Amino acid sequence: MHDTTSPEPLVAILTSLRDEVMGVSESVLSTGDGLLVAADADAVHPESIAALAAATLGLGRRMAEQTKAGSLREVVIRCSGGHVINLAVGDRALLTILGDDGLDLPSLQRALPAAVEQLAKILDADTE
Repeated sequence: MHDTTSPEPLVAILTSLRDEVMGVSESVLSTGDGLLVAADADAVHPESIAALAAATLGLGRRMAEQTKAGSLREVVIRCSGGHVINLAVGDRALLTILGDDGLDLPSLQRALPAAVEQLAKILDADTE
């Protein structure tokens, strides 16, 4: 991933997730090593979320390996006031979705594959 990727199309995809899925409040796209790429966020510090996402997915992958549970798909953190979902976008990026307590998880699960695919295509196009 180079710095030439314009964040606007990426932010548009993140914003569409918020618009399409009830309860999605913010999202952050970052590199695998925790650097911010794009964000649809107002209440959180996107750079901090990007760094924490990398650490969270690293721990999740390690847990999946140690428990022999298969390949890690996502890390879901359920809190008293909402959810944090971290998942890989291709081999080099991470998507973090923040949702309130009313997050429609089934709807999010249906919307994520297309969003992840779109994000990956934009990011992959930048490496060509």
